[in-house]
Amino acid sequence: MAVETGDAAFVVFDQVQKSYDGETLVVKDLNLAIGKGEFLTMLGPSGSGKTTCLMMLAGFETATHGEILLDGRPINNIPPHRRGIGMVFQSYALFPHMTVGENLSFPLEVRGLERTLRETKVKRALEMVQMGAFAGRRPAQLSGGQQQRIALARALVFEPDLVLMDEPLGALDKQLREHMQYEIKHLHENLGITVVYVTHDQSEALTMSDRVAVFNDGVIQQLASPQDLYERPENSFVAQFIGENNKLPAKILSRVGNDVTVELPDGSTGRANAVSCGGVGSATLLSIRPERIVVDPMDDTNATDATVRELIYLGDHIRCRLSVHGSEDFIVKVPNSSRKHLLTVGQRTRVGWAAEDARALGTQ
Repeated sequence: MAVETGDAAFVVFDQVQKSYDGETLVVKDLNLAIGKGEFLTMLGPSGSGKTTCLMMLAGFETATHGEILLDGRPINNIPPHRRGIGMVFQSYALFPHMTVGENLSFPLEVRGLERTLRETKVKRALEMVQMGAFAGRRPAQLSGGQQQRIALARALVFEPDLVLMDEPLGALDKQLREHMQYEIKHLHENLGITVVYVTHDQSEALTMSDRVAVFNDGVIQQLASPQDLYERPENSFVAQFIGENNKLPAKILSRVGNDVTVELPDGSTGRANAVSCGGVGSATLLSIRPERIVVDPMDDTNATDATVRELIYLGDHIRCRLSVHGSEDFIVKVPNSSRKHLLTVGQRTRVGWAAEDARALGTQ
C-alpha cells in the first residue's frame, strides 16, 4: 500500500523536528504520510529517531517544530488520552493488581462505557488474541507471550483506528517472537486498522510491514516496501542494515543510463546498476547480497578471485566466509541442496554474480 500525498494519508508528519537540548536535532525535518489501514514500520539502530517519532505521534513527546496530523486533524496540542490511539509497549505495562479482564476493561471505563458493553468488548478482544479463558487471571500468572497478547488485546479493546507498537516483541524468545509476528500481521489484516510499529530488528520489519521507513541519524534513509528495500537499497546504509550485504571497492569506467562498467582492484571489469554513485573515474562500492553470489561461475564477466577462510554448516545452506580484495568478511551462502561446490578452508576459487544483482552505491 503506497501513500503518494498527504491528501490520501491518515497520519502525516509535516516538517517535524525534535530536539531535547535546543541544539541537537534527533529528528530532522520529517515528512511522512501513512495510509489508512497501512502497516508501517519505523526501523533503525538505537538513537536513529524512530522511537522519538512514535512518542510524538502518541503524545508522550512534543514536536519542537512542524505539525502532526491524524485523519486530517492537527494533534500537537491534544493530550495522549484524547487522541484515541492504542499503544503496545515492550514492557507490557499491565496493571499487576488487576485481573486480565479488569486490565482490558479499564480503558473502556475511562471512556464511560456501560458495564454490559464493556464485558462484550473485553470478551471479543480476548478472543481475538486467543486468550478467552484467561480473563480471571492476574498478569503474574501469565507467561511473557501471554502477557504480550493481553497488552495487544488492551490496545485493541476500544477499537482504535490507529495502534502504535514500540518494540512489542523485544522481551520474547526467538521462536515465540516469530510466532507473534505472524499473529500481529494477521490481526492487522483482519481488522484493517492502521499500525505504526517500531523495531530495530530488520527481519521483523520485512515480515510484517506494508512499507518500512529506515531511519538513521534522525532522517529517513529510504521508505519502501520490504521487497524494494532488500532488492533495491538506495544507499550503503540501507544495503548494510537490511539483510546481509557484501561490499566491493571499484572504480567507474563508463556509464550508459543506469548501467555502469566498473574496474575491480585486481584489474578485472564488470557491470552493475548505478544507484547513488558518482561519475566516470570516481570510486564506488558494489553492493551484492550473499545469496546472489555463485562460486566458480561459468560466466567470468562479473567475477573475481577469492580464498575460503571459514565454512559454517547452517542446515539449509553453507555459510562461506571468503577473502576477497583484502576483505576477510566476504560472505557467500551456498545452498545445502547443491553438491557442486565442496569447498575447503584455504582453497582458492572464483566468485561471480549477475550484473543486475550488483548495485553501485556511494563510498560510505
